[in-house]
Amino acid sequence: MRLTGKVVVITGAARGIGRAASVACAAEGADLVLLDVCADLLGVPYPLGSASQLEHTAALCRDRGASALTVKADVRDRTSVRDAVALAGDRYGRIDVVVNNAGIAAPSGKAVHEITEDEWSLMLDVDLSGAWRVIREVGRAMSDQRSGSIVNIASTAGLVGYRHFAGYVAAKHGLIGLTKAAALDLAPMKVRVNAVCPGNVRDDPEAEGRMLREIARALDVPAEEHVAAFTESQPMNRLVEPADVAGAVVFLASDDSAQVTGSVLTVDGGFTAH
Repeated sequence: MRLTGKVVVITGAARGIGRAASVACAAEGADLVLLDVCADLLGVPYPLGSASQLEHTAALCRDRGASALTVKADVRDRTSVRDAVALAGDRYGRIDVVVNNAGIAAPSGKAVHEITEDEWSLMLDVDLSGAWRVIREVGRAMSDQRSGSIVNIASTAGLVGYRHFAGYVAAKHGLIGLTKAAALDLAPMKVRVNAVCPGNVRDDPEAEGRMLREIARALDVPAEEHVAAFTESQPMNRLVEPADVAGAVVFLASDDSAQVTGSVLTVDGGFTAH
């Protein structure tokens, strides 16, 4: 029970890695504030997490003995983020951990010179600026209480390039840079900031993940073919599970990582070791 007594805020919690991280934190004794946009976004060519999916995540957390508050919040909007953070503080009196997981994988599937201004702006607004908005709001509270852990969910796309995903790659590289800079800014206040870089995460039906499916769609290849190619590229010859990423999140959220800040923890089955 490494997170007993801690309040954990997780964005993009309706499904996928967000759900897995939420359930893992609940199992370790945390109380949860679960955020998701709970709506589709213009320009994103696939359905995003829904209100019912977010409530299901909360129910899974409560089944493990946790208190779980759900909040509809759009990380693109400063007021929405500010109000969500304020609600979390009012409910629990403190915020100990934030997991910046909200993100989109598309619009993608184009060469860099074919990306439109709107597509580029949308990707960076959600995947990079969204995390910064959350950090800006929780950073004040964590600085005042002289403790806290911020975990940014980046990607192997923050470490290497991928063809036809320039916006996503740029956003995730930027998120790693933000992680390192924020870690230095907040270290004097005893607030830690780290990043997790998942590799190719399996679309686990229980987590309702769909990232690999959407990447395949963006590349216009059959999902089964795409999954087979990704699995073959993994040195450990299997896809990463959502629970693998959630385990890394729990470690960085807990006091087990008390002297870890500004670090990038790669959970990719050795993919970036090539």
